[in-house]
Amino acid sequence: MRPNLSLKQQGMTLLEVMVALLIFAVTGSAILKASGDHLSGVRIIQEITFATWVANNRLTALQLEKTWPPKNNAKGSQEMAGSTWYWLQTVEKTVDEDLILVEVSVSTEADSKNSVTSVSTYLAKKAQP
Repeated sequence: MRPNLSLKQQGMTLLEVMVALLIFAVTGSAILKASGDHLSGVRIIQEITFATWVANNRLTALQLEKTWPPKNNAKGSQEMAGSTWYWLQTVEKTVDEDLILVEVSVSTEADSKNSVTSVSTYLAKKAQP
């Protein structure tokens, strides 16, 4: 008995299945890479945000202190978000004797070599009553 050649083929050939699997594999690996890059970026943004909060906390503490001028190269640490952050403040004189520039650099390491961020502000000498 001879097969009926007039019947239409049903289903997919092996080549078509392999091409479809290749397309899904390439798409899946691209999605995995993009999501990995996104998570890495989120971690970096989170680290910078916490470091900025630590620097801002230190600058606020300086504004509340009564000693003038603030100590240059002062170091300290602060616990935030389950991590210990290390800060280093530097003080620079300005043209105005009653105004100084304070920069606070924040790092995750005690030696403060690789700072995550730094925040600067100008502090004015408080008027004596």
